[in-house]
Amino acid sequence: MESEAVMSSFHAVYDKLNQALDDLPYDELGISVEVKEQVELTRMQLKRAKRRADTQDIELAMDMMVVFSKKDDRNADSAILERLASKLELHAIPDLKAEEVAVRKLVKERGGQNAESIQQINYLLGKFKQIAGVDETIVLDGPFSSKNLQRCRSLLIPHEFLCPITLEIMVDPVIVATGQTYERESIQKWLNSNHRTCPKTGQNLDHLSLASNFALKNLIQQWCEKNNYELPKKDACLGSDGISAELIEEISSLVQNLSSCEFEVRREAIKKIRMLAKENPDNRILIANYGGIPPLVQLLSYQDSNIQEHAVTALLNLSIDETNKILVAREGAIPAIVEILQHGTNEARENSAAALFSLSMLDENKVLIGALNAIRPLVHLLQNGTVRGKKDAATALFNLSLNQTNKSRAIKAGIIPALLHLLEEKNLGMIDEALSILLLIASHPEGRNEIGKLSFIKTLVEIIRNGTPKNKECALSVLLQLGLHNSSIILAALQYGVYEHLVELAKSGTNRAQRKANSILQHISKYEHIP
Repeated sequence: MESEAVMSSFHAVYDKLNQALDDLPYDELGISVEVKEQVELTRMQLKRAKRRADTQDIELAMDMMVVFSKKDDRNADSAILERLASKLELHAIPDLKAEEVAVRKLVKERGGQNAESIQQINYLLGKFKQIAGVDETIVLDGPFSSKNLQRCRSLLIPHEFLCPITLEIMVDPVIVATGQTYERESIQKWLNSNHRTCPKTGQNLDHLSLASNFALKNLIQQWCEKNNYELPKKDACLGSDGISAELIEEISSLVQNLSSCEFEVRREAIKKIRMLAKENPDNRILIANYGGIPPLVQLLSYQDSNIQEHAVTALLNLSIDETNKILVAREGAIPAIVEILQHGTNEARENSAAALFSLSMLDENKVLIGALNAIRPLVHLLQNGTVRGKKDAATALFNLSLNQTNKSRAIKAGIIPALLHLLEEKNLGMIDEALSILLLIASHPEGRNEIGKLSFIKTLVEIIRNGTPKNKECALSVLLQLGLHNSSIILAALQYGVYEHLVELAKSGTNRAQRKANSILQHISKYEHIP
């Protein structure tokens, strides 16, 4: 989250080294020709060290923006968290533990500084713990959990008896392929979330079989009897994988009913599957494992609009699971979803956009969705949809615009006027989303040419002057991206009075705003015709 600050520090060192070498009195020092050549070579290397146009990972920035905003608590946010955890390599328990230790060390070193960043990091870590099947309140590097402390403060449970995932005493210990032991319910949740590594060692699992550790179970029971410690009661209705037999039977029956000849039976089945898929990760995996995806894809083309709406929403919820994303696309759902996006009911179109956002997290799906002409109806929804529809379209278009070919398609579909209109409609609260997409579009030559019009530069300066702290960060990023390719953009911004606001933000803006403002000011200082 602070990569730009580190990068700026390095560039400051580069500048000082370069200046020192410029002022070096070669003649007075009596330096040989060979040494002079080495010094000149070093100077050339330092001058080549250029600042990247936007050093922050744009995709990560957008994902974090969506997560931190927390305005829309729909399940698509879970997919974003999964992607963040994957990109940051914070899926495994050891990684989360190491990160938690590092964060506490950072807090201690900085005191009260960067409180906002620390708070955001802790929030993300809590979410990542949930994904890993750990209660977010558990301190991962503690000797045992807070629940155990409350239950028996004077009794220290042997470390070997605690599940490495939950840090709770194990009731049904099982051994995985690496030889590590876990509580059955906890490791099953880990595996059901599409993880194929050992949480403790990080090693790939050769197989997913779980073998009961009877020896350890007997030792735990003996220790409990000796110390009058009562083990937590397990639900007798749960199967070996922690999932109730009734739920398995219900999902199996509902999947069969999706192909029923009776309309009402089919409609009730799809409604229940939609709700079950929304509830939790285990349900999504079960529905897919019991063959629910193929009939749902077929129902996307059903003539009844109500059935279509339920089908696309159920697939949206199922696609939160990474494996299901692949299965949904493989079954040919994307063309049918695009068709609903073009011709479905208002709610079906909105949920189609959200489904395309979820599916487009896979790079191969970005290409397919763009090739199926989904971008134009998404731009139309961005222009004419409800507030929720506009937000769904914006997140989908952001993901798709990470692909260079799709940027060109979006520009031709009229995305830039639609985004500029969002900047004017401040009551929608979509300025950050619009600017984030514009930042992507600005990396395309056609996009820069169209964006860099005087009316937009004026709007950009107004946002830098009067926007929220996050608005200002995004606006500065876009101005920097445009200005690095065309100094006349900076000149136009200066004419609209941006300079004094840059100076102010460089001193008192957020961390990211300060970095962006300083980068623009440094860029300005390189041109003689710019004051």
